[in-house]
Amino acid sequence: MANQPNLVKNSNAWNSFTLLSFGIAIVMSAGGIYFLEASFAAKGFYAMSALMLVHTAISATKTVRDADEASRMVNKIEDARTEKLLMEMGRGGNI
Repeated sequence: MANQPNLVKNSNAWNSFTLLSFGIAIVMSAGGIYFLEASFAAKGFYAMSALMLVHTAISATKTVRDADEASRMVNKIEDARTEKLLMEMGRGGNI
């Protein structure tokens, strides 16, 4: 486990930029739907579609991230088992 890759953390500037961009996109979408020349029902449909799109994008991102983190944990466990096995073999122990 000595050669673990360093995890790169995002900077505060990047986190702020991402959240600001998300907020601006939400405000622009809401403004576009509000000022749309359409019936109230059509505006409601577009608003629900936009909310569903944001929700599924966040859920998909979280699902992909969780799957990646789970595979990293499985790899760490397998590496630990392999390292333990090699240490036992190096000492001449029986398996």
